Amino acid sequence: MWMSSNRLKLISEKTQFIWLGGQQQLNKVNINYINLLGSTVNLQSSVIDLGVTIDGPLTMRDHVLRICRTLFYQLRQLRVIRELHSIETCMALIHAFVSSRLDYCNSLLAGLSNELINKLQSVLRSEARLVLRKRKFDPISDDLRNQLHWLPICQRIQLKI
Repeated sequence: MWMSSNRLKLISEKTQFIWLGGQQQLNKVNINYINLLGSTVNLQSSVIDLGVTIDGPLTMRDHVLRICRTLFYQLRQLRVIRELHSIETCMALIHAFVSSRLDYCNSLLAGLSNELINKLQSVLRSEARLVLRKRKFDPISDDLRNQLHWLPICQRIQLKI
C-alpha cells in the first residue's frame, strides 16, 4: 500500500534482500526468498547499497576485497603514465581515482579486523610508492607521514568518525 500511495513500483530484478546478524543467528533462518506484490525476491549473501558491499554478518570483508581489487587495478593503470607527470600531477590523479574511493564511507569500517585493515593499508602504501617513484619493496611508512602527510587507514577511519 505504501508503495502504491507513493507511486512506486517494485522491480524484482533490482530488488535485493539480505538477513543481517551474527553467524549463529543467520544459521537459524531458513527463509531463502520472499514474495512482494507477486514478485519473488531471493536471498543474497551480500548486497551493494550506494557503492558499499554489505554481507550478512557485517564483517565488511566483501567490501574491502572489492575495494582493494578495484584500487590496485587503478594503480596499475596510473603506473603506466607515471613517468610522464610531475609529483603534483600524480598526487592529483591518485587523489581523484584512488584515495577518494579508499576514503568513501570508511566510517563504516570502524572495528574492522586487523587483516582487513592491513589490506587497505597495502593500497595506501602502493599509492605512496607510485607517487614517490619507489620500488615495490622499498620501505614507505616514514615517507607516508613525513613527505606526503597521509594518515594510516586506522586514523583515517577515526578522523571520519
